[in-house]
Amino acid sequence: MNDGCFRKNIKVDQLVNIVQKHHQRTGELTEGIVSRILTKSPQHPHGIKVQLTTGEVGRVQEIIDEDFD
Repeated sequence: MNDGCFRKNIKVDQLVNIVQKHHQRTGELTEGIVSRILTKSPQHPHGIKVQLTTGEVGRVQEIIDEDFD
């Protein structure tokens, strides 16, 4: 499981890679800044669902900005 599966690892204004629903088959990633965390549960096996500042919604696959505090 990647770090994006745990809500505690994701913060607003953090740089992440997400996979959008229509890209799940190809695994194409979209990079962006988290504006909202949409998943309420503490973890999700496919990644925590977030909304980026661009309005795109997807599940976090990678946290790029690891040093964010």
